[in-house]
Amino acid sequence: MTRADIGDIPKQNPCAQCGAPIPSPDWIEPGEGRVSYLWKCHACGYRFEAVAIFEEHPIEHPPLAA
Repeated sequence: MTRADIGDIPKQNPCAQCGAPIPSPDWIEPGEGRVSYLWKCHACGYRFEAVAIFEEHPIEHPPLAA
């Protein structure tokens, strides 16, 4: 699974409604091959979600027992 690094968190994303910059997402939710970001604009109160999708290769796990 692709991991998000603290340096990878988007900053100053423009509001989808009014265009004002939003310093950082209110919520970050990692998932299988994706990361969801919940944004709330402090200027107009609009909330929206942005999703980053990563190309993911299956992780091969070694067998737990023989």
